Amino acid sequence: MAPRGRIVVSPMGAHLMLCQPHLTCGDKFYDPLQHCCYDDAVVPLGRTQKCGNCTFRVCFEQCCFWSLRPLESFVVKVKGQSCSLALSPDDRLCRSVG
Repeated sequence: MAPRGRIVVSPMGAHLMLCQPHLTCGDKFYDPLQHCCYDDAVVPLGRTQKCGNCTFRVCFEQCCFWSLRPLESFVVKVKGQSCSLALSPDDRLCRSVG
């Protein structure tokens, strides 16, 4: 008599959700390895936005108002860094557009 085979089906979706890191953005879950929460929306890690005449990566950088020089009115800083801190070598000065 041949043994009877059993197919075991596990809830892969639930298993993956429990084993992978997930964060919330408002009421939505997201995988921080692929997305971030920006302005209450889940966005891809590669999303960029304008900051004056510069472009910054919204998941890793922030656009800060800066007014020390007439033509340079914005600075791109690392996300989480206070906009009021003095300029660092990693900061990028950006001119106002328009």
